[in-house]
Amino acid sequence: MKTDSLKNIKLLIILLMLTSTLAACVQKSSNDGETTTEDGKPIINIGRSTGSNPKLPEGDTFEDNAYTRVAEEVLDIEIRNAFEAEGEDYNRQVALAISSGDLPDMMIVSREELKDLVDNDLIEDLSDVYEENASDYIKETYATYDNQPLEDATFEDSLMALPGTESLAAPQMVWIREDWLEELDLSIDEDGDSLITLDELEEVAKSFIENDPGDSGNPVGIPFENYLNAGDYGSFTMNSIAAVYEGQPKKYLIEEDGSISYGSTSEGTKQALELMNDWFEEGIIDPQFGTRSFDDIMALLTNGQTGIATGPWHIPDWGLSNIREMDNDARFTAYALADDEGKVNVPEQKTTGSNFIVVRKGYEHPEKAVEMLNLFYDDIENTTEEDMENTFPEVAEYLEQGVDDSTKPFNIVVLPMQTYLDDYQDVQAVLNEEMAVEEITNPQVRQSINGIENYTENPEDAPTSNWSSYHSRIVGWGLMNKLTEEERFNWVEAAYVVNTPTMEQKGANLTKLEEEDFIKIITGAEPVDYFDTFVDNWHNQGGNEILDEIEEELTQQE
Repeated sequence: MKTDSLKNIKLLIILLMLTSTLAACVQKSSNDGETTTEDGKPIINIGRSTGSNPKLPEGDTFEDNAYTRVAEEVLDIEIRNAFEAEGEDYNRQVALAISSGDLPDMMIVSREELKDLVDNDLIEDLSDVYEENASDYIKETYATYDNQPLEDATFEDSLMALPGTESLAAPQMVWIREDWLEELDLSIDEDGDSLITLDELEEVAKSFIENDPGDSGNPVGIPFENYLNAGDYGSFTMNSIAAVYEGQPKKYLIEEDGSISYGSTSEGTKQALELMNDWFEEGIIDPQFGTRSFDDIMALLTNGQTGIATGPWHIPDWGLSNIREMDNDARFTAYALADDEGKVNVPEQKTTGSNFIVVRKGYEHPEKAVEMLNLFYDDIENTTEEDMENTFPEVAEYLEQGVDDSTKPFNIVVLPMQTYLDDYQDVQAVLNEEMAVEEITNPQVRQSINGIENYTENPEDAPTSNWSSYHSRIVGWGLMNKLTEEERFNWVEAAYVVNTPTMEQKGANLTKLEEEDFIKIITGAEPVDYFDTFVDNWHNQGGNEILDEIEEELTQQE
């Protein structure tokens, strides 16, 4: 009994410590139960997800800034933060709100949290509100995805949230130091199709190791994160290598007969692991693979120890830009890895973003959530430069200063599916003097063009922000556009099911099993044929149940 009492006391102390720690990380503002201001404006208490580097001007806050002020003025509302927190602290606040049933009027939630809110009848049905208030442009935007995002937010024919979207962003690219290729007189992609083979990638890696063009004294080949696979087009993963063999790690794939398979257990993934094991033994893969953190890999790139990175089109904006800060001569070019038929194998991309806007059940003005969507993703998004300065002058200043999107009341993305390709073509039209920059409605693209023009005119002296804009918008978007126009993509049908009961119970252990076994195979701790043991273990330890559950869920959606 005494032991149990001590345990209870210790548990209470831990809970109190966690509560105080969370309180220190989260800011709250009291609303005293008010629903309107003195002059009758609706008050919206928002659960606010914040960013770590908002770049807000002095005096502005997440609760009071250009974006909240324009929303208050245009929509005749007052915005208050019920709580504001970043990252995991925000997730904990949302979890606490759901478990207590004490929700802010509006907040951003994940797919799993949305399901919990629906199951517990805590949020508003937005079906009529959306139909009556969403602008034509917003409706057309969702329609570019065949309305799949709306369907993903619909439960028993009721729209329970406003979903984010995922614009086309394939494929994972191989980014290679172009200045090093020129220095070593290495010639790849001689036909200029932006496609390279695994042999060519191997050749480049070997040459970088042998010649050390970064003068690091300790060159490294190709770095990979220890988790190796990502469910998207992540950085420093093996996804693009496996795709050459028609392997699609971490993807649930729909086979021709309608059955579901798991890409990490495919023969193509085994072939990719065999190649990577050969590369590891030859020193082509970072010899410390399996122990490097993301920051360690960024350090390898920044220090000039490696000049190869796998990643999405936007990696120059937040990753490769660090290299330019250290080396003013650094330039990258992007390639796609092709199979024997010259195709780039990519899974069909999920269309729904990871975030949803929900409205507390019983809140008197749910239409304001839709009106905010209209304001930020139609009115402001489609305003020309001249009109922006006249209609939304504070927002125009924010865009010029690079203030982060997390300062918006809701940091969610609602863009048409072909946004990046359309934006690339607009950028090219301006650069070719076929369009005036003022004609482009997307304010962020307008801002990027100024930086791109500055970089192309004077690459050596251009600031890193302009270097980044050029590499992501011209090099990255350009590769996507080229592969699309030349019909190089081979789209693989994928099933995007966020969660199933077995995923919740056994998913973490299966992920750990996969990551550990793949590292063992690549480093030679286990032979390549150990992959077959991994496959058996994956199926027997919950994988079969997950595949059955996904099939059942897809059948119910038909």
